Amino acid sequence: MKNLEYKAELRDPNLARLICNKINASQVVKLRQTDTYYNVARGRLKKRVSIAVDRAVGSPEPIEFIFYDRSNRVDPKISDYHLYTQAQVHERFGQAAIPVWLEVEKNRELYLMGSTRIHIDDVLDLGWYFEFEILVNDQTDMDKANEQAEMLRATFLPALGEPIASSYSDLLAQHNGLVENEKTT
Repeated sequence: MKNLEYKAELRDPNLARLICNKINASQVVKLRQTDTYYNVARGRLKKRVSIAVDRAVGSPEPIEFIFYDRSNRVDPKISDYHLYTQAQVHERFGQAAIPVWLEVEKNRELYLMGSTRIHIDDVLDLGWYFEFEILVNDQTDMDKANEQAEMLRATFLPALGEPIASSYSDLLAQHNGLVENEKTT
């Protein structure tokens, strides 16, 4: 599976929420997520544990294993990702325990506008971030997808700070004084 994604610092979460409302993006859920990143040779593998915090008891969502590979650049970029079960992770990466690199904890507000996912994230130790993911496939008109990405970026621009090229895991590793090659050792 693939998506066209964009990430930036978020200077004004309330303004981003107002913009979501203005463009008819519906808030689906508020989540508390813990992403455990593992040391793998290529790409990124994370286990995502999510709890919906806007429901009466705080109900857990299914655990997801997400493997993805994408370039680190600030403009909208294609991310190639796969969702795995734990059994599929063992099949792909072996039966031995995969070493943990680090954990990223965040509170996520998930909005949907058609099939586009919009995230307003409060990342522990890092602050507020914004991202969108436009689902794409072999039938997607990439010119239209890029136009939609540019429209979303421009629409949210008043609430945004600097664009972000890397993942939250990279930002947290930098924050914690880890270097990139520590991930693969």
